[in-house]
Amino acid sequence: MPLSEYEQRVLDQLERDLGADPKLGRSMSRAPHQRGRIVGGALGVIVGLGVVLVGAVSQVVPIGIAGFALMIAAAMWAILTPRKHSSSGGKRGPAGQPPKKRAAKEPFMRRVEERLARRRESGDL
Repeated sequence: MPLSEYEQRVLDQLERDLGADPKLGRSMSRAPHQRGRIVGGALGVIVGLGVVLVGAVSQVVPIGIAGFALMIAAAMWAILTPRKHSSSGGKRGPAGQPPKKRAAKEPFMRRVEERLARRRESGDL
């Protein structure tokens, strides 16, 4: 089913807005998790589950707790992989901080009102 003219304009507007969002671009350009860390984490979770079962069978609670802690640690190690972030052109402000964006200077509601006014003027609403 083809889109109406209005729906096509809204879709185009959304695509432009998403393409202009630098934060979204940085998060989408991150490298995926390394396969070795995922496999290692899965093996750690399996070993931890085995330790939990050994603790349950032998009825030694500290062994079960240690196995559970091993499972959590292995899963967190696999999931929270440090990722490389792309630099923003090397431009840094005082004390090594990145330059502030326009969005941080203007209140949210003012930006929303400006967008609505521009859409009304262009006939999108």
